[in-house]
Amino acid sequence: MRLLMVEDEQRLAEVVAAGLAAEGYAVDLAHDGRTGLAMARGGEYDAIILDIMLPGLNGYQVCAALRDEGVETPILMLTAKDGEYDEAEGLDTGADDYLTKPFSFVVLQARIRAMLRRGRASRPAVWRFGDLAVDPATRTCRRGDAALDLTAKEFAVLEYLASRAGEVVSKSEILEHVWDFAYDGDVNIVEVYISNLRRKIDAPFGKAAITTVRGAGYRLAADGG
Repeated sequence: MRLLMVEDEQRLAEVVAAGLAAEGYAVDLAHDGRTGLAMARGGEYDAIILDIMLPGLNGYQVCAALRDEGVETPILMLTAKDGEYDEAEGLDTGADDYLTKPFSFVVLQARIRAMLRRGRASRPAVWRFGDLAVDPATRTCRRGDAALDLTAKEFAVLEYLASRAGEVVSKSEILEHVWDFAYDGDVNIVEVYISNLRRKIDAPFGKAAITTVRGAGYRLAADGG
C-alpha cells in the first residue's frame, strides 16, 4: 500500500515513515500543505496521513480542497491539537479519522489498517485465487493449508498484484505503488521480488500464479495458477 504523509516535523515524519516502510508500506513525505496537496492530487495513494498545523495551507484546508475535487482517498488527521472541536472540524472537512500527538505507533498502524479496510468495503476481506489466499488486514498469505513466509516488501508486491488480479501490471506501476517516491535505484529490483514470490508461492506447489507478459509486465492469475 502506498501512503502520503504530510507533516512539517521532519524528524517525526522520517521516523514514522521508516517504521511504516518496515511494515511493507511505501511512504512519500511532504513537509508543507501546498506540496502535500499537489502530491495528493497527482499521486495514487491508498491513504493520507495529514498534520493540521502545516505551513502554506493547514491540514483542514488541504483536506477540504481534496474532498471538493472529488478525491476520496482515506485521510487520517495527525495533530498536536487535542480537543473535541478540533476533532469535529477535521472530520467535518472530510477526514476519516483523527489521532492526537504523542501517539503510539501500534495505534497509528491499527488506524491505517482500519481506514484501508473501510476503503475496501466493496472488496472481500481476504482475496482468494484458487487455493491462494491473500489477507491485507493481517498481511498474511496461504497456499491451501500452508502458511507462506513473505517479507514485508514481498507481501506488498503480491498485494498490489492481487488488487489487480487478471490484469497486466507493469514494472513502473509496481515501483510507483510499492516503493516510495524517492526511490531511484535499479528498476530490475521488481524482477528480484517477483522471482522471490514465485519461489515461495508457486514453485513448491507446482503452480504458476504469477506470469510474465513479455514487454508489458506481470499478471496474477485469477485462479491462482
